[in-house]
Amino acid sequence: MASFPESPNPSAPAVRTADAPDERRWLLWLLLFAIAVRIATLGVYPLMDNTEARYAEIARKMIETGDWITPQFQYGVAFWSKPPLSTWLTAGTYAAFGVNEFAARLSSLVCCLLVLWITVDLAGRRAVAGLPLKTAVVLFTTPLFFISAGAVMTDPALTVGTTLSMAGFWQAMTREGRVARVWGYLFFVGLAIGLLAKGPVGVVLTFMPAGLWTLWKGGIGNVWRRLPWITGLVLTTALALPWYLLAESRTPGFLDYFIIGEHWKRYTVTGWTGDRFGTAHARPRGMIWPLSILATLPWCAVWLGMLWQARRRGAPPVATADDGWRAYLLLWLFASPVFFTFAGNILFTYVLPALPAFALLVAEAWTAVGDERGRGASTKISALAIPVLMVLGLVFVVPRVGPERSQKALVAQYQALRAAEQERLVYVNEAPQSAEFYAGGKVVTVKTLPELDRFLGDGQRDFYALTQSQFDERPDLLTRLTPVGRFGRYLLLQDAGPLPLPARPAG
Repeated sequence: MASFPESPNPSAPAVRTADAPDERRWLLWLLLFAIAVRIATLGVYPLMDNTEARYAEIARKMIETGDWITPQFQYGVAFWSKPPLSTWLTAGTYAAFGVNEFAARLSSLVCCLLVLWITVDLAGRRAVAGLPLKTAVVLFTTPLFFISAGAVMTDPALTVGTTLSMAGFWQAMTREGRVARVWGYLFFVGLAIGLLAKGPVGVVLTFMPAGLWTLWKGGIGNVWRRLPWITGLVLTTALALPWYLLAESRTPGFLDYFIIGEHWKRYTVTGWTGDRFGTAHARPRGMIWPLSILATLPWCAVWLGMLWQARRRGAPPVATADDGWRAYLLLWLFASPVFFTFAGNILFTYVLPALPAFALLVAEAWTAVGDERGRGASTKISALAIPVLMVLGLVFVVPRVGPERSQKALVAQYQALRAAEQERLVYVNEAPQSAEFYAGGKVVTVKTLPELDRFLGDGQRDFYALTQSQFDERPDLLTRLTPVGRFGRYLLLQDAGPLPLPARPAG
């Protein structure tokens, strides 16, 4: 690979790259504390609508129905929005640990730990003392990464694919022999993982930075020689294409909806109304940049402070030759926000694939300013902030917002009060996904309020979950239904039973 020597500043102070034992110790304990908090909290709060409960319920239906090809939004309704990799992983943890919140979130944690391992291994290739551990601490305690490690969604699986591809590309370019060839194939395995996790966006978020780096630093011919392009693309196709073909054959129209709708109209049409399985997340153009800052606070502020400190002190970079490493990381970091800058519908989680590069850059800046800076209060506070806030949120926030965002408490009350299995839980219009999950799919929905009448008076004591506005539209229901409790915006009501027979006239 082409190398561009860089002359170090002879007057600059030497960079201390060896971490003191006490610093390594508190970094290791801090990392273990953050991981322990994340593991311990996986199952202690309810699955939230809409995203978490949706994907958890789709995986539950996969286990129940035994259909591993077609994820189902509702029974018999194919979920076309995402490929099935994350659903497969969640269904697998259900099979191992049962259907519960811990198992639903465990696959995301495993994915994030795998991303952490790949990123730390990449840091270890720089042969700089302390860099891998600092990279691990920054990555795992970055807000979005920490949250994603315990949330049921597709982005952690996508990030496994993009991180494996980006690491595989760099390792193939910088290593030799069999090891380089293995990493070259892992680059293409990562592409297949992205395609099965979230679709073509994973390929774009890999080829965009890798391609620009090739033109800028690597050289097209050199990249062509070092990666097994023909056999690698065959491998990617063999891993990913069969499911796409099976999905289209079983549910015709999937490819048109998924490729054109989800990967074009969702990002180019603000407030796109073609989403069959949720709502479009309309945002102003360019909103991905403020979201990126929020996703990386407080580390992004600490990073800027470190860069300023290094520049003020004239500290040289950790490496003394420009091998394209920092250019590679910067392109990797900015690929996601640049790609989504003009998207009309975005989510906070779209920043996640950029976080491994962010952690590597912050850790290098941390190393460059030396051990004294590394022991500063800012890094300790930054690393501790997210795990501590997580604990405080579970104690003070979740009990308040849980009933608003999840039907767990409502379903638990219904299950405690029903006298027989056949007593149904009825929702009007559409049941929240968390209700379906906690009721094991055994909820009934009616499209309109008048349709409730066919349940009333049929001799069965059913339960009804109505919003306040729905209840206000049918004040007559108060004569037939007994309020049981309020759970966020929903009222749980119980059927009073059959109407009494009219009294016979006297005489």
